[in-house]
Amino acid sequence: MPFPFVLPTTSSISFNDYFSSSTHPSLPLCTTTARGVLRDVLKRHKRMPAASQASNLATVQSALNDYIPYLFALDAGLSGASCAGEEIDLVLVKELEVEWRTTLSSTLPGREPPRVKLKSLESELFFTLSTLAYVHSLQARAQLRTLYSASLPTPEQRATAISASMKSFLAANSIHTYLVNRAGQWTTQPAAVDISIAVQGALAELTMAEATLITVLKDDPYPTVVIEDRNKQNKDWMFKGVEIPKVRAHLFARLCLASSEHAAKAQAMLNRASKVNESLLQYTDDLRRTAKAKACRFLGIDAELSGKTGEGIAWLRGARKELGFTALGDDEEKKSSGFSKLKKEWQEKREDRKIEKNEGWGADAGKFEEGRVLNMLLDKWTKMNDTIGVQLVPPSETLLATMPSGREYHVPKMFITPALDEDSIIRMRAPPDPSDSAFKGDEDDSASDDERDPPTAPGAFPSATTDYGGGTSYY
Repeated sequence: MPFPFVLPTTSSISFNDYFSSSTHPSLPLCTTTARGVLRDVLKRHKRMPAASQASNLATVQSALNDYIPYLFALDAGLSGASCAGEEIDLVLVKELEVEWRTTLSSTLPGREPPRVKLKSLESELFFTLSTLAYVHSLQARAQLRTLYSASLPTPEQRATAISASMKSFLAANSIHTYLVNRAGQWTTQPAAVDISIAVQGALAELTMAEATLITVLKDDPYPTVVIEDRNKQNKDWMFKGVEIPKVRAHLFARLCLASSEHAAKAQAMLNRASKVNESLLQYTDDLRRTAKAKACRFLGIDAELSGKTGEGIAWLRGARKELGFTALGDDEEKKSSGFSKLKKEWQEKREDRKIEKNEGWGADAGKFEEGRVLNMLLDKWTKMNDTIGVQLVPPSETLLATMPSGREYHVPKMFITPALDEDSIIRMRAPPDPSDSAFKGDEDDSASDDERDPPTAPGAFPSATTDYGGGTSYY
């Protein structure tokens, strides 16, 4: 369940005010036009209903892919590198100033994140590439949603969705890794926490954790069984229990542990960063717990397949404790009241509605869904052990101390910097027509997007506006 990123928006600028080129005089004008299109696309995407944004991601990605090569052309001109086999003579007239709205920084409840002023082409490049990485993660999220809908996908649709989401995760990981390596040359940290080394490093670890967990989801039959069980249209009263080979169960456990380790690294990096969005911090912790709980579940399956039902139950109880839930079978659970069962059913229905409406589902990194799988297996194995096996259930803490090491599955991909094609470079040799003006965008800054004159916070003195930051008021 990828994190539900919010795409940032930006103000309009004209690159003609900051750069000039004697070899390719049309480059600043073309860059301004491409950025104006991207700015409009981002602002329109933001105003769309949450349920409609997934279908618009391809449009945002196309605008980003059109704009990013121009940024690298400017970067090549400033650094003296060649672009499409040509040298670009670029002169910096004055330092570039841009504004981007931060989406990963912490803000006061009810207020929109502020728009931060940034200087240098490097900041513009980092924010644009980060936005592209968010789009890849959101596309993976849209693909995975089809796996949890009430109408179960066919095996072919399931394989296609998982393959597409894995590809998107690895693409996002390559971008974040590239930005971390590039930021190693910085002497000072940027003003926006979104493009800081700590946050980009954490997002690189987070996307790798999610990509690793996807490899397990591809062959994990238990979530599908849970979805079928709560499907009202399912008329099967009896079905054959799912089977999973013993060797693969142990392999899946090690893959889940590797995912948990990546999430733990991301959590440590985010804790070192300042003013990070609390929802991202919580999501990272939930992903770490979910991945480790899955590892416990697969180790329990491995034990149950070997005839050690008591040990398998202990693994499942340990998995629930990792998720922060009460272990089924404890005295507290046996004494649970009817009200707690109603509360559980209400939470399950609420999560199902989130998936159906595509609003806020999976923000817990799949922790609640994994809890459903654990409950199903615990009920089944406990009944078997109470009536047939009657094995002792060892303490789960002892088993958790013997967990194996994680195993990596993916090899990180290298991000290939996009470059302008030769025809575009040749066309920019000609000077721009004096009658042509760069397209800066048709979308005007709305009141909620303009931070230059922030309103007074409710209950605060007028002089205290800078302490509360910009954004919309509560009323």
